[in-house]
Amino acid sequence: MTSLPGKRAAETTAPATVSRASSRSLHGLDWFAFFVADIQTGWGPFVALYLTSVAWTQLDIGLILTIGTLVTFALQIPAGALVDRVPAKRFLAALAVASVSGSALLLVVWPTFSVVVVAKVLHAIASCLLGPTLAAISLGLVGHALLSVRLGRNARFLSLGNAIAAGVMGAFGYFFSNRAIFLLTAALCVPTFVALTQIRPEDIDLDLARGGVRANERRSSLHTFHSLVHNRSLLIFASAVLLFQLANAAALPTMAGLLATRLPETATLILSICIFAPQFVVVAIAPWVGLQAQSWGRRPLLLLCFVALSIRCVVFAATSAPYLVVAVQLLDGISAATLGVLVPLVIADVMRGSGHFNFAQGVVGAAVGIGASLSTTLAGYVADRLGSATAFLFLAGAAAAGFVLVIALMPETRPSQSADR
Repeated sequence: MTSLPGKRAAETTAPATVSRASSRSLHGLDWFAFFVADIQTGWGPFVALYLTSVAWTQLDIGLILTIGTLVTFALQIPAGALVDRVPAKRFLAALAVASVSGSALLLVVWPTFSVVVVAKVLHAIASCLLGPTLAAISLGLVGHALLSVRLGRNARFLSLGNAIAAGVMGAFGYFFSNRAIFLLTAALCVPTFVALTQIRPEDIDLDLARGGVRANERRSSLHTFHSLVHNRSLLIFASAVLLFQLANAAALPTMAGLLATRLPETATLILSICIFAPQFVVVAIAPWVGLQAQSWGRRPLLLLCFVALSIRCVVFAATSAPYLVVAVQLLDGISAATLGVLVPLVIADVMRGSGHFNFAQGVVGAAVGIGASLSTTLAGYVADRLGSATAFLFLAGAAAAGFVLVIALMPETRPSQSADR
């Protein structure tokens, strides 16, 4: 007996509306995401600011930041594999939070080069674990059917945490000292632990959390570990994300350098607004992105990311007028909200039933690192040789290449509702 076309279409687009997890666990996950963003914010530009205030040279600061970047890149894939293998996802998350707290305290108590290297390595390890564990717990709590909506909530709370923490930490640094920022970072690990304890371990389906179907739904077509790296959809998506980062990572730093040259008196204020404003765009639209990923599909939203990024880079090439720069920087919020939902969501789609969801997150995370590193290096080279406008056009070209890649090769990965639970 054949199914009616209308019924089939409805099954494809209508998401499930009821989660298996308790409201306590879901709210705990909300606040865990919020506080994870809080404790990570201190490790952004505040590190360089603090080390400068304790008489570090720019060379030593650059070495520390480079070490952190290299360790993060090297550990992305092993950390993802570890999250797949270890059943106690909450324990791994708690271990990562403790590492962030310990590394912040090390910075405050012993800001010597060797100790700060240890602190930076500890933080890099924690960063490699926090992203996959957050995504794994989310998938384990709600399943595939509600994952897009859940990831929208995660992105909202992460951005809200980033924005609030940046403001509060900036105030602490201004009214107290730069040292106080890292004492606050360590202290914020306490509510992070509390939020994590609200997530009931019995609510987390461990098979789902690693990308496998539930134990009573095992399929004969489960991917082997070897076939993971030959997953065409995953490799295409990782390539698209690499191109996005190649186009995106250097855009704001290049504009910051341009503003510092042309508008030295107001450059810091303009840059601060450019960092803060997109966070509130993410807070506003991330849940909507999660819903549309289920009704529209993943591919149209991914294309939207590249369109927004291309427009942003072209406008940056044309002008450095403050109002236009701030206005077009809001497009970064659209891209951030969309990718924040799509990256773990598409990975969950293409790795479903494999048991290697978090390993694949590490693969895509490595692609992000490669793209970002190439972006700053290549854009800096082009800007020095041919000017900032040409550098922005180069970045726009990388975004256009990503758009073409998605159009030509990236399949729609949204599953039908019948396969969603």
